[in-house]
Amino acid sequence: MLSFDLASLHAGIVDPEMDSMRILSETALRFPDALSFSSGAPYDGNHDLSALTFYIDRYIKHLRERGVPEARITRLLFQYGPVNGLIQDEVALMLKRDEDIDVPAEAIMITHGFQEAALVALRGLFTSPDDVLLAVSPAYVGIRGAARMLDIPVRGVAEGPEGLDPQTVAETARAVRAEGKRVAALYLVPDFNNPSGTVLPRAARQRLLDVAAEEDFVVLEDNPYGLFARDGESQPTLKSLDTRRRVVYLGSFAKSAFPGARLGYLVADQEVTEPSGTVRTLAQTLSKAKAMFTVGSSTLSQAVIGGYLVEHDHDLRSATRELAAVYLERLDTVLAALDEHFPAGGDHGVAWNTPRGGFFLTLTVPFTADLAAMERSARDYGVSWAPMTMFHLDGGGEREIRLGFSNLAPDAIREGIARLARFVTDASKDGATTTPKHPAPEIPEGQA
Repeated sequence: MLSFDLASLHAGIVDPEMDSMRILSETALRFPDALSFSSGAPYDGNHDLSALTFYIDRYIKHLRERGVPEARITRLLFQYGPVNGLIQDEVALMLKRDEDIDVPAEAIMITHGFQEAALVALRGLFTSPDDVLLAVSPAYVGIRGAARMLDIPVRGVAEGPEGLDPQTVAETARAVRAEGKRVAALYLVPDFNNPSGTVLPRAARQRLLDVAAEEDFVVLEDNPYGLFARDGESQPTLKSLDTRRRVVYLGSFAKSAFPGARLGYLVADQEVTEPSGTVRTLAQTLSKAKAMFTVGSSTLSQAVIGGYLVEHDHDLRSATRELAAVYLERLDTVLAALDEHFPAGGDHGVAWNTPRGGFFLTLTVPFTADLAAMERSARDYGVSWAPMTMFHLDGGGEREIRLGFSNLAPDAIREGIARLARFVTDASKDGATTTPKHPAPEIPEGQA
């Protein structure tokens, strides 16, 4: 009977760090009685089963109003659909209205969430073993996993209290070039980065685009949380500021609609000239990769999301204001509970940042916050969280934890922080304060 040694499989499967996403998603299943700050699952209190059929019907009505023949509508929904998707027109209108991103439908690919969008973009842009991906560090675990599966080397660029420093990005790109390699792309989440919650200021966004042009790389902008800023505090996306087509924009409907649709999109309006002289968008050209990965995205999922966009006049920002208020209430609840249990001036050794939106914040603690500590916290204290070491690309974060609050009601948040405070107190007393390999980061002025 055929069997395998783990070491005989691809490095992306063998690497224990590639278990991060699975561990985070399965923590709640392993400890069902624990209050979970370990994931970034969206709020699910607004889901309605009847809405699924409503939005599908709404999209079918929309197609009929556009004059699409009945036989074609039936084929579009029941058969394999176009590789790059059915709802590019609707997404293009949404992007123009919500983000001031003005691109043709041909520049949009509908994908199976962010993860496939990232895989497709990386596969198309990285052509040599000497091509390097720069990524904000700490970073969402999915980008490192996607790069690992494609054998793409990743170089972390440490962020500060306001996200990436463009000058540091430029210096890192030059250092890579001095090694005889090439930076092909930079990945970042400029709005409420997962896991840290940082927001890149507008001036830094503009400067980062200049650096991308000067150092000749593509920016992969991931924006799952930008809709959930406080009123009047939204920043322009990098793509909306991009006059030189340096940005490939990666979006998802997981947070704004619902994750079960497994639907995202890639915006790549860069021109690609074929040997015949034909000019197509990069999104159209990358369809070859998508066809080999997944053939096409679910037409039923697209119908639901398409109907949602049509019903809300392609104004997703307005349609999600109540949802944004839910997340902001939960953020404020976390911050207030932390202030209560770890008051300023105390000797608890705990500090945290104060993001203005998003799903996460980062807590610095006086002990080694590894998976063993997280498991003890979930098992014995009934509260789970995510070790920040999972998100750092080049080491670090040994005394930091990520708190995800998006899918916990305010009462559960208050109880969860109380449980966490008991665990932190006991972990500190128990001597779990071994010296980390990397010092804990400084907490900027104004943070608790």
